[in-house]
Amino acid sequence: MSDHLAITSAPGDDSGCLRRIMAVPLTILYALAAFCCCTALITRPSGSWDQDAYGAIALMSFLALALSALGLLVTVASPTVRRAMGPWWLAPPLVISVVAAMRWALGG
Repeated sequence: MSDHLAITSAPGDDSGCLRRIMAVPLTILYALAAFCCCTALITRPSGSWDQDAYGAIALMSFLALALSALGLLVTVASPTVRRAMGPWWLAPPLVISVVAAMRWALGG
């Protein structure tokens, strides 16, 4: 017979509850940042004279960066949240930030 080791949390360990509670606002922040980033990516200027499109690209890129930074701040600021959420939660805002910064830098 094989012994199955069950991983159980210590009494009073609330990391599972904290993970579920923090997942909701982080998911909302990441979804909003991804929406802004996608909007910046799909916006195409009609020509070099289309300043409204260039402004929309800059605004959406900035909002994506700001929302990603807020998500990173929420995840990294508290050691308790950082331990409970794990390193995977740092990947989405970093990827979104890189894409948004590249789109903002390249402009049109």
